[in-house]
Amino acid sequence: YDSTNSKVVIAWGNSGGSNGRAVVGTVSGTSIGFNGSTVQFNASTTTYIKAVYDSTNEKVVITYRDDGNSDYGTAIVGTVSGDSISFGSEVVFNSANTYGGDPVYDSTNGKVVIAYTDAGNSSHGTAIVGTVSGTSISFGTAVVFESASANDISATYDSTNQKVVIAYQDDGDSDKGKAIVGTVSGTSISFGSTVEFESDITSYISATYDSTNGKIVIAYRDES
Repeated sequence: YDSTNSKVVIAWGNSGGSNGRAVVGTVSGTSIGFNGSTVQFNASTTTYIKAVYDSTNEKVVITYRDDGNSDYGTAIVGTVSGDSISFGSEVVFNSANTYGGDPVYDSTNGKVVIAYTDAGNSSHGTAIVGTVSGTSISFGTAVVFESASANDISATYDSTNQKVVIAYQDDGDSDKGKAIVGTVSGTSISFGSTVEFESDITSYISATYDSTNGKIVIAYRDES
């Protein structure tokens, strides 16, 4: 949701992922209209697409795996104008096979944090901090938050405590559900200790922040 322009931006892989596209939607009453054209942001097969809104810079940031560029983790900045969206250049944030990336916006520090599985590093759970400037984004150094295979990663931002919370499946510990708190400082992020929230096999994890009650809610499938 682009709160500045009161628009919804949808990003997807067109025709089974043949290319990445986005479109701007306008909500009216109980309906939504798409008056602008779809815009291509990546010409290759595009998967694991997620989007987040940077309210400080008033930009949409889309993250994805660029299957046409060695499956690298990639991000691009979009600018909404009226019923359309335009994009800057694609920026690689992980030069290896990347999947399950989930971006979140840290409104306190004005940063985008991407949590992802780095298949180029034994599928470790990894996070990286991005800074939007104009129509581009730059990244700090990637930080491993789980030194084992981490899947089904979902990130959210706790604005009360000014922390990033990442929930994931720990493949190195019988696929249990784990969560960890990250603190952004400059262009880096540091982490506390992991906490187990489900002792059985956990999948389809989705985390969100309840700003009214100041709580993190994690939904998932318990496969026990």
